[in-house]
Amino acid sequence: MKVNKGLLLLLVVFLLLCISYPLTAQESYNSGIAWNGYLQADNRLTFEDDFDLSWHEYRLDLKAEVDPFEDAHFYSEFWLSTCDYPWEFPEIQTSSDLMDKDNFSPWSMDLREAYVDLYGFLFENLDLRIGRQRIAWGTADKLNPTDNLNPDDLEDIWDFGRHLGSDGLKASCYLGDLTLTIVYIPIFTPAVLPGGDMASALSPPLELPTGLTLGSQTDTIIMPENNLMEGATVGVKSSMYLLGYDISLSYLYGRDDLVVARKVTLTGAPVVDIASELVFPRMHIAGMDAAGDIFGVGVWAEAAVFFPEEIPLTTDSTAAGGGIEESIALSDEPYVKYVVGLDYTFKNGIYINGQYLHGFIHERETENLEDYFMFGMEWKLLNDRLKIIPISGGVEIKDFNDIENNYALILAPEITYYPVDNAEIAIGFRWLEGKDSTAFGRVKDNDELYLKAKYSF
Repeated sequence: MKVNKGLLLLLVVFLLLCISYPLTAQESYNSGIAWNGYLQADNRLTFEDDFDLSWHEYRLDLKAEVDPFEDAHFYSEFWLSTCDYPWEFPEIQTSSDLMDKDNFSPWSMDLREAYVDLYGFLFENLDLRIGRQRIAWGTADKLNPTDNLNPDDLEDIWDFGRHLGSDGLKASCYLGDLTLTIVYIPIFTPAVLPGGDMASALSPPLELPTGLTLGSQTDTIIMPENNLMEGATVGVKSSMYLLGYDISLSYLYGRDDLVVARKVTLTGAPVVDIASELVFPRMHIAGMDAAGDIFGVGVWAEAAVFFPEEIPLTTDSTAAGGGIEESIALSDEPYVKYVVGLDYTFKNGIYINGQYLHGFIHERETENLEDYFMFGMEWKLLNDRLKIIPISGGVEIKDFNDIENNYALILAPEITYYPVDNAEIAIGFRWLEGKDSTAFGRVKDNDELYLKAKYSF
């Protein structure tokens, strides 16, 4: 396994810091390090063939906090995990592979967050956060159109709302009921994409003219230059509590963390090889969100207007008997993504949640935004020792004028048992159905049975 030397050095420094402070479970000034985290096992099986393993992950999450000074706070979070994917495992092909344990016992170390808070920096009402941090914007449930500062982490496509941390600065100024936040992230980081069959959810199949078949498909990604102008992301947000609602307005200037093709070269016929050149377009994003309750019903709304730069597309098929065509891969016309939702808890312990989303993570331009209806219901029993989720999932609609050929359905019922405090065991299944024209319809053959266990400390 290749270990990032910078992360390894940071881990060593962190451990030395731990040694210099006594361990304690308290979180108060100058009292030592407060530890918490969890151990989680996540196993998934397909319904195809002989119940093949589709996901196998054991994750140790470690969080540590310490207040070294009265006006300072340190926080870090590491993931240590073993994760075997069907498109990677097994890696053992010869007897020599058995001599390297990493071939059959892979593991990874992921620094999710590591930052220092400085309270009252320069002014009493100004706080500064420095380091790797997860900066979550938006009030909707996991699917947030305004949450664009950190790159998406789509490694597990079913872990909605998961992002990587970003190295940067965040300044928060408190002006009475108004909070003004300014964020600067100097280096651009792209999104982590799902692998295997799940990758097709975000990339529809390529359509070729009649008589041609696809051979090899390669691509080259053009990353932004590694300087403070090309790779930087800047965000500003104002938020306040008004008339019983948390309201905020935001603006971001950054890049889309998913690629767009700006050049495609086709060679050969009737078997065509395709080589693509991909870039991350710049864009401005203006957002707003609000959350509160109406007669005890929790409600939220969130919207973001995207102003992308135009990305021209050059298609060169001269080596396949064609010519050179110029078109637009991404227009500079603004488009809007939004979400509205509600939740409610009944006196008998039943909790319901529903939201409507217009425009998923990977969708761009007005004519390509689809509609998603997400829903869930859970019921806690036996003094909260048992939680039943009989209804959970979503519906995707690509075209309301032809729903029969443009829909996808996800159902994911689950039962969770809490045998002791801080421990939980969950079993459920995920069933998908739909048409290939939709994102989740393209992965409809990936129904899964899953078993999860988690202990928090």
